Amino acid sequence: MKKNNNHDIFEILDLLPHRYPFLLVDRIVEIEEGEFIRGYKNVTINEPFFQGHFPGEPIMPGVLILEAMAQMGILFAKKTAPEELERKLFVFAGMDGVRFRRPVRPGDRLDMELRLLKRKRLIWKMEGTASVDGQTAVEAVLMAAISR
Repeated sequence: MKKNNNHDIFEILDLLPHRYPFLLVDRIVEIEEGEFIRGYKNVTINEPFFQGHFPGEPIMPGVLILEAMAQMGILFAKKTAPEELERKLFVFAGMDGVRFRRPVRPGDRLDMELRLLKRKRLIWKMEGTASVDGQTAVEAVLMAAISR
């Protein structure tokens, strides 16, 4: 498969329908189409969710870490099968084996990696991890479905 490296925010904006404050991927650093994707989100104190989660002890909500991983999965799928997925909407279809291992805080760089486990017609299944400084923060198996 073709290997691509270092895709910036402008390419991400072309591929994802998400926009601020819900765009949760800043850069793709490596992708091997049909195999894996690696990228990251810079987590800053300016994120709107830190205002209430939790005052005095800011922690990135786990569901938003999973959402960031899902957005990486969409990027992976759209880079792997661009013609098939052009103008298609991807939605969550399920999550398995979700484990939260450590908190993600302002100033962290959330590194994410997803690997394709299975692709069957409209469903893509990927195994992923999100980490900070080499320490796993979240691991999960994510499933996405093509909606339209």
